[in-house]
Amino acid sequence: MAGSSHATGNSARQAAPRPAQSGAPAYRRVLLKLSGEAIGGGSTPLDQKELSLIASQVKDAHDTGCQIAIVVGGGNFIRGAELARIGSIHQATADYMGMLATIINGMALKEALKSAGLDTRVMSAIEVKAVAEPFIRGRALRHLDKGRVVILVAGTGNPFCTTDTCAALRALELDCQVILKATKVDGVYSADPRKHPDATRYDRLTFMDAITRNLAVMDMTAFTMCQERNLPILVFDFRSPGSIRRVIMGERLGTLISNGEAAARPAPKAPAEKSA
Repeated sequence: MAGSSHATGNSARQAAPRPAQSGAPAYRRVLLKLSGEAIGGGSTPLDQKELSLIASQVKDAHDTGCQIAIVVGGGNFIRGAELARIGSIHQATADYMGMLATIINGMALKEALKSAGLDTRVMSAIEVKAVAEPFIRGRALRHLDKGRVVILVAGTGNPFCTTDTCAALRALELDCQVILKATKVDGVYSADPRKHPDATRYDRLTFMDAITRNLAVMDMTAFTMCQERNLPILVFDFRSPGSIRRVIMGERLGTLISNGEAAARPAPKAPAEKSA
């Protein structure tokens, strides 16, 4: 666990967006976490309507000038931990199968974003040269600085790690100011609001609140990483019209999970002009 400052070096991050000025986004670089179920999982693993919805939302948000990296899950195809529990497949193997599922989702999302007019790169934590670039931090940062959307697939490349943990890790590596956790509900509740209509929705939570109340928003490893490095998480309903753009512009939506009132972290420096 972190010490009382919850920050090391220059890694103190803002716990809440600063008001946008003159139409500028409140965040300059964000990491958007999408579950596999966000793009399918009903009658078909990949739902073209959901892909188109996400692509239009990301395009709308990207037009603000904010740099966007995306971590996508694979639960619409397979969940490694669940597969390992019910079958004879070792969890390490099941987790690698889950990584392959995220690659499929990343490829599908790339095509949807391309159709929406966004220059996009897929970067993988495991080697799949024919369909994705290897994840190299410096290269990912260059893509973001050039205005490209970067889709990060295959998790961390290691078994026993969730895509939530990957989201926390990549957000820290890429100096993102916040993790935007896109869900199908409008924030964090005390219980599943679809099963418990009287559940309470939280406007703000501390990481300690989320951990002690065992709120199933992200896994404990991801929470702890974000807590120690002072990286806030904003949980919101991505299907609400314009929600990703609205969050990036500083509008208060969903539930903010942070260390409370923390020192603001400067936005990443604007890149110098580079030739194509």
